[in-house]
Amino acid sequence: MTETKERDTVQPREGDFSDLYIRHFSFWDHLTDGQKELLNNHTHVRRFAKGTLLFGGEDDCLGVVLVKQGGLRVCTLSEDGRDVTLYRVFPGEVEVLTATCALKNVTYQVFVEADEDTELLLTDSAAFGQVAEGNIYARCAAYERAAGRLSDMLWSLQQILFLSADKRLARFLLDESANLRSDELKLTQEQIARYMGSAREVVSRLLKYFSEAGMVRPGRGTVTITDREKLQRLAR
Repeated sequence: MTETKERDTVQPREGDFSDLYIRHFSFWDHLTDGQKELLNNHTHVRRFAKGTLLFGGEDDCLGVVLVKQGGLRVCTLSEDGRDVTLYRVFPGEVEVLTATCALKNVTYQVFVEADEDTELLLTDSAAFGQVAEGNIYARCAAYERAAGRLSDMLWSLQQILFLSADKRLARFLLDESANLRSDELKLTQEQIARYMGSAREVVSRLLKYFSEAGMVRPGRGTVTITDREKLQRLAR
């Protein structure tokens, strides 16, 4: 995870964001005209380079983000300093844990970085908090999303604690293939290890075993699934 924290400058307004709110925020129709205008006026396009740290823990407050292009990685640090990926945020998904200061009693010690060059819509935390405070639909939607992210975290930690490394890798490759809709995954062994919360040496050894078993074909910066059924049996 990148140690320094650098944020891009705010980009110029690019028009009305109402259509994006309608598609991605279930509470939009329950807002007053004033609340809609407040959110719209405090939403901006932001762009971050790969590896940039956007959000640095419970004392930070960025705002609610909607990923347009690229992606985010939400992670935590173990006591020994190991970087553990909790979940990732893909295009079209909303992240609310970057606005925990606007949500009472929600405190997660997580870090959020740009997983690749990323463009997102950022709604200022103060504006979103004001709307959530005065509108029960917005408040419930925000807490529901936060609860969903907590579920993602618990699932990831359960995988790390209770599943063998080979089963975790098999599940990761299948999930990644489903997300990308491709059998060719453009990932390095170091990236896979980081996403799994494992060591690169472990991933390298397992990919060699998977390759010898005919399940995958590793390449330079890629892993191609060659026998999906066998990989699925291992993942069960």
